[in-house]
Amino acid sequence: FKEINNIHNFKFILVYSFCGAFVFGLLLICTCSYIRRIPKLKQMFLSEKKGIFGVLYKASVIGTKLHIPVSLTCIFMSIYILVLS
Repeated sequence: FKEINNIHNFKFILVYSFCGAFVFGLLLICTCSYIRRIPKLKQMFLSEKKGIFGVLYKASVIGTKLHIPVSLTCIFMSIYILVLS
């Protein structure tokens, strides 16, 4: 995996690596499923089912219907990033 070290020696995972894209997808799914629970935000962001808002809608459906596998994957990825990488 490609990593960048900044001045303070923190490691950042790049988005275009597989691990970074996977983390980005998980965060998108978790955020959209959280937005789905708030009525005003659901009206604003998740009412369209086409285009970019359609992607957000589909991510919220995935996060809502598959909440157990998504949460287990989030736990696994956090352990992987903190301990193994």
